[in-house]
Amino acid sequence: MASLQTLMKNFSGWVIFCCCCCLPLLLTSPLPPKGAGLASTAHHACRLRKINFQQHYIRNRTYTLAKMARVSDQDTDNRLIGQQLYANIKESNHCYMMKRTVEVVVKDVLLTEAKDRYPYVEEVAQFLASLTSELSRCKFSGRREQIEKNLDEMKSKMKQLGENGKTKAIGELDLLFDYIENACTDAPKKGGSKKKN
Repeated sequence: MASLQTLMKNFSGWVIFCCCCCLPLLLTSPLPPKGAGLASTAHHACRLRKINFQQHYIRNRTYTLAKMARVSDQDTDNRLIGQQLYANIKESNHCYMMKRTVEVVVKDVLLTEAKDRYPYVEEVAQFLASLTSELSRCKFSGRREQIEKNLDEMKSKMKQLGENGKTKAIGELDLLFDYIENACTDAPKKGGSKKKN
């Protein structure tokens, strides 16, 4: 019983201390700049966990699929996935750009007849779709026109290449994997997209 009374006295002391000392500090501390909370939330929404890219199984599947498609790629002059996707886009929008690129590749390439032509397509498509789902709250900041322009150029080039455009997109899945990892994780893979371009 005595220990309970001691505990209550100590607890009361802490409550009084917090009310007298901590509360005034909290009330007089400056507020964060307007919109600062939104910016950090948006930045956080454009982040993937590094562990997504440390699954050797899916990395191997993606790289193997890309290697198989490259054998059939007749065009060595064009590149769909590369630094040109970032042209005139600020770095803070790179993850959003990669999210949109992945959405296009999954919908317009992997979920078409390609899944009947190559192994692992459905597994890789599922993995990439899970990344875009995780990035569902990732938004662009500033003007969107340039992002859409760069995406349209990629889609247009893929369309111009006809059937080989889809083959090329599959052959560059390893690049896409590296680009989204570098743009959307806090600790980018060393080398990554810069090495491959």
